[in-house]
Amino acid sequence: MDHGRHDNETASGGPGTRAASNAPGRRARASGRRAELGAFLRARRARLHPADVGLPEGDPALRRTPGLRREEIAELSGVGVTWYTYLEQGRDISASAQVIDALARALLLDPDEHRHLRDLAGLAPPDTPETPSGEAERPRDRLRRLVDAAAPNAASVYDARFDYLAWNTPYTLLRHDPLTLPPGRRNLLWMMFTDAGNRARMVRWEPAARALISQFRAAMGHRQGDPAFTALVAELSEASPEFREWWADYPVRRFRPATVAIDHPEIGRLDLEMFQLRPAEHPDLLLVLQVPADEDGRRRVTALLDGRSAPDGDPGGAPDGSASQGGLPARRPGNRSHPG
Repeated sequence: MDHGRHDNETASGGPGTRAASNAPGRRARASGRRAELGAFLRARRARLHPADVGLPEGDPALRRTPGLRREEIAELSGVGVTWYTYLEQGRDISASAQVIDALARALLLDPDEHRHLRDLAGLAPPDTPETPSGEAERPRDRLRRLVDAAAPNAASVYDARFDYLAWNTPYTLLRHDPLTLPPGRRNLLWMMFTDAGNRARMVRWEPAARALISQFRAAMGHRQGDPAFTALVAELSEASPEFREWWADYPVRRFRPATVAIDHPEIGRLDLEMFQLRPAEHPDLLLVLQVPADEDGRRRVTALLDGRSAPDGDPGGAPDGSASQGGLPARRPGNRSHPG
């Protein structure tokens, strides 16, 4: 970093001054979000009748406004009336996840409304992906059709903890078959840090593994205190010296566009361009696509899927599953961002 340039810019109205000038904008956005939160609570309170939540109807003439009273919502959710009133008025008060979830239950919010309430409160989505009522099919069936349709590109879907949920045949042939992992360890981090075959196949394993652990660290920031995340970190720290060392460095980095290279035992050197997407109905899930970076790579992958040898002949694969460098393109540096 050019420290001199940074200092000069700060002194002359550079980045430091710009950061300070952005403060009013941040305050305005926070104020707008609080106002929207209050409007949402008022609208959802107004649509409820006492009978909806098990309260006696009473005399409708005594109710000056439609819906439930603030006092009734406060009592149902276990919060103070004054605090709830401030929340509806958009005042600058904090609300914990437990309280926001209690309000969601008191207001009989559906999964989409619950997620929206947490968004307005500045909280992460609910811990468990919720399936809208009336959705007949199992989400995993839908995910399997999605990854199958991605062929010949390798496709895999992970939950927030990077557990495998779905993958297609190209993924098992090019990268790894998750079914070879023990049932409790079918997880991308377990595969990356403990599977020797995957490590041998990757041209530049360490940068990819470091990028993955950085992305997981960022994801874990939304799940502080989650015992499943804590247990995964403890188990991986015991199983992998690299994971233990790099985790202690506290790396944080979100996904960057990347190309990773593998030495495949049957079709040789292959560059795969990485893409990440999230299904709108399950934004906690992560879809990773690995697309051959050129037409030759796509042709060789298609041949592999068809059960044929690569059209250009022996790519240098050895009988033990490793790949020699003879006849393969020169290795190019890979990108550090690698989930998949």
